[in-house]
Amino acid sequence: MRPITFRILLILISVLLSFHTYGQTCTGSLGDPIIKVDFGAGPNPGPALSGQQTNMTYLNTSCPNDGQYTIANSSGNCFGDAWVFLNQDHTGNPNGYMMIINASNLPSIFFTQQTNVGDLCPNTKYYFEAYITNLNLPTICSGNPILPNITFTIETTGGVLLAPPYNTGDIPATGKVDWKPYGTFFTTPANSNEAIVVKMQNNAPGGCGNDFALDDITFRACGPVIVAGIGSTGGPQQSSLCQGDNGLFNFNTTVVGDDSPVYQWQSNVNNAGWTDITGETTASLQVPFSNAVTGVYQYRVGIANGSNITSPTCRVYGSPLTVTVNPYPVVPAIANQTVCETYPVTLTASGGASYTWTGPGMQPTAQNPLVINSATPANTGTYTVVALSDKGCSAPPVQTYVNVIPKIVPGVSPDVTICAGETTQLSSSGGKYYKWVPSNGLDHPDTPNPVASPLQTTTYTVHISNDGCADSSKTVTVTVNQNPVANAGNNRAIFEGQSVKLDGVIKGDNITGFFWSPSTFLDDPKSLTPVATPTDDITYTLNLTSLSCGTSSSNVFVRVYKKITIPNAFSPNNDGTNDYWNINALITYPDCSLVVYNRYGQQVYQSTGYSKPWDGTYNGSLLPPGTYYYILDLKNNTPKISGWVVVVR
Repeated sequence: MRPITFRILLILISVLLSFHTYGQTCTGSLGDPIIKVDFGAGPNPGPALSGQQTNMTYLNTSCPNDGQYTIANSSGNCFGDAWVFLNQDHTGNPNGYMMIINASNLPSIFFTQQTNVGDLCPNTKYYFEAYITNLNLPTICSGNPILPNITFTIETTGGVLLAPPYNTGDIPATGKVDWKPYGTFFTTPANSNEAIVVKMQNNAPGGCGNDFALDDITFRACGPVIVAGIGSTGGPQQSSLCQGDNGLFNFNTTVVGDDSPVYQWQSNVNNAGWTDITGETTASLQVPFSNAVTGVYQYRVGIANGSNITSPTCRVYGSPLTVTVNPYPVVPAIANQTVCETYPVTLTASGGASYTWTGPGMQPTAQNPLVINSATPANTGTYTVVALSDKGCSAPPVQTYVNVIPKIVPGVSPDVTICAGETTQLSSSGGKYYKWVPSNGLDHPDTPNPVASPLQTTTYTVHISNDGCADSSKTVTVTVNQNPVANAGNNRAIFEGQSVKLDGVIKGDNITGFFWSPSTFLDDPKSLTPVATPTDDITYTLNLTSLSCGTSSSNVFVRVYKKITIPNAFSPNNDGTNDYWNINALITYPDCSLVVYNRYGQQVYQSTGYSKPWDGTYNGSLLPPGTYYYILDLKNNTPKISGWVVVVR
């Protein structure tokens, strides 16, 4: 035997003490099972065994009677609660089946299984084991239930015993689920690889009691103790890497009780099954990881005698040494944020077990969510979070951007006064976007500096904002002073010697004075309604002055019609005296119409204006003396004048 360290010896002692001693026990390492019966899993009832495996009768309920069995995942409350309630199999598999047996009245073989030819190797120790629990409560049968008593045998296919039978003795009723392993082993001859048969027989007679459950029947190689570890023989059996990391692992093993074992290392990746690693046949194995891919990587060493190492059923294996490549957390993208100054910022990462945040002007922090209660422009920038898994694996950094919009400090131009028709430029500041209301009188209401030309006094409000931040508003009033407007009224007409009242009207703001000019023939030139008594045509001007918006003036024309005198007789006899019908001042009415008729209504004279007085003729011929009738229209909106005139010869 090769020397071993004190630490390995302690491990060996611990291993040995951990084995149950309910039967002949394999105190070394075990191989993969040649026979493995765990009955499967599923809903009740499970499928019956084949006729070659048992001579008992199958019943598809949870409570078989004497000489019967069932395959089920629980025992139920059978026989008036005479059984322990068994609600899971030996390994605790979800809905795992087990064989529930109500023994025959006579001793019977209740389980048989045969190996295949070539499954066994010569000169190799094998171990036959099963887990059994008594189903009966100790209080039934007046406190004296029949106890199961089971014999394990290993024999040839012809019935020749290959090892002494092993008997469990009476399996006690403990009143609880009490799975215990029972088993025996034998060593194959140096030149034999024949098939063998394993059997279990209940020796106790049926009757009151003698009910039990069976699970996890195995038959496999049993060899010396294999002590294995990572880094050293006594090192840990598990280690880990993070996804994408590099690493080099040394797996070491020592065989206790065999000076010349033959080795074969195996790997099992993500539980895909154990496979031999070509060329790895020494006591140690070195496995490099480069840019490690997530998964569970297991390694174990198998040993056997000489050429038996080529057959997996001849080997025994050390405990698996496991390297787990843990994934790094997957951190979802974190949306960028735009917030207003003084508003809170909350950045939340997920997918990890812990986090480290860094950002503008801040020390790294494990706070998550990262909360900035009152943001300032200094908080604008890129924030980075690194997430760690519960295994300590670091995710690639995830970044997000926070844009803190400066607080709006609104500014606006002062109130202003203009005259109607004038323009003024308003101004505002402090933001990125502007909106003036109302828009009436503004050239561009969505700019900071619109030109205003309101028709009347208007208070404008400007709403100032920055990329979605709350509006801030300011107002400016444009006072519009109305321009002075003088209205002297409509033109007037009077006859010489008459008077007329002028009707002046003024409008506007901040009027300081008004007067009429010229003041000639006016009774009061400082009155809006003076009385005018002109002797000739005249134009009067109403003059108006505003303190704020200048002056205005308006004219009114007063037409003074001359007084006419119409003679009622004339003597057109060429004596040089009174030869024409001279109508005094008629010449001042250039638009007048004068028509003369004889006594028969025949028109004998017509003129527009009176630049040449009538000489008593008609078409160049002298009219006879007599009375003639006239109609005179002065064309000045006065009534027509009619009368008669006598032509004297």
